[in-house]
Amino acid sequence: MIDILSRTGEAGEPVGPQKRLRRVLVLTHTGRPAAVLAAEELVRLLDEAGVEPMLLPEEAAALTAESRSLISPADQNEPLDGAELVVVLGGDGTILRAAEIVRGSAVPLLGVNLGHVGFLAEAERDDLAEAVERIAQCRYEVEERMTLEVTVERDGVLLGRTWAVNEASVEKASRERMMELVLEVDGRPVTEFACDGIVLATPTGSTAYAFSAGGPVVWPEVEALLIAPVAAHALFARPLVVAPTAVPAIELLPPSHGVLWCDGRRSITLPPGARVEVRRSELPVWLARLARPPFADRLVAKFQLPVHGWRGRSRQEQAALEQAALEQGALRFGVRPVAPGVPST
Repeated sequence: MIDILSRTGEAGEPVGPQKRLRRVLVLTHTGRPAAVLAAEELVRLLDEAGVEPMLLPEEAAALTAESRSLISPADQNEPLDGAELVVVLGGDGTILRAAEIVRGSAVPLLGVNLGHVGFLAEAERDDLAEAVERIAQCRYEVEERMTLEVTVERDGVLLGRTWAVNEASVEKASRERMMELVLEVDGRPVTEFACDGIVLATPTGSTAYAFSAGGPVVWPEVEALLIAPVAAHALFARPLVVAPTAVPAIELLPPSHGVLWCDGRRSITLPPGARVEVRRSELPVWLARLARPPFADRLVAKFQLPVHGWRGRSRQEQAALEQAALEQGALRFGVRPVAPGVPST
């Protein structure tokens, strides 16, 4: 589910007792020089805008002495203490790492894409200055994104508990052989097949691993859970979309064993007979949005989809749409409504 919370009042003025963000936690991929340079620029821009940047000590150490003089160190154990927003510099992997910090709090994430597709990111590298301006003025909206609660047990014994923003994937542990499993939904068996794995995803994760597995792209506003088998050897092994209240489960048939991966970051070993149960979590993740372009435009821009033959609305209607998008800032953050006869960029 997406729950939109506006942080903007009339004429772009921030609402509420606090007129601007006071402290922003900056997270970056210190192993990438481009990300470190972007962090140094972001720190400078935030300081100039009157916003206090915070960095974790190990990330701050990668910055120049001049940049370090502008920041406040974030507490290693309580990095969100005093922060009203987290700005993440990197690709979706870095944003998923940041989600581990903010989940369970009301602090939203704002991603600046330094990777490739960057579906979770809101701004591109060239948009950094304007992004900071909007942050300082609280001119953004906040979306609630569903997460998954995942439990693993065997013979009634709990083996582990974890969670995911994008997906929980059950994968084979032996390269040379497939795994055999039974898919269950809401306590009822659906089908049994051999495969390389199976992906259980949120709408947010529908453009990630589930997409590569042949699953459908699901608009973020849709409340649903996705199930996408990976290289299944079966006549009925199609992707499924189930209710957000549904509880899908995967049971590994002996002697199959495997591994559970959540967002490609957290793993649990699955012995033969293990049962993986997935349900909607009560703890969402919040994403900050600088603009509200249609998801179709984001899809076209991120995947560079060909839409040259589209006719759509009249030029007058499309011009009005683009003007409205410009006023909302959509054209400045990597997503541009497509005008008839004009290739998308």
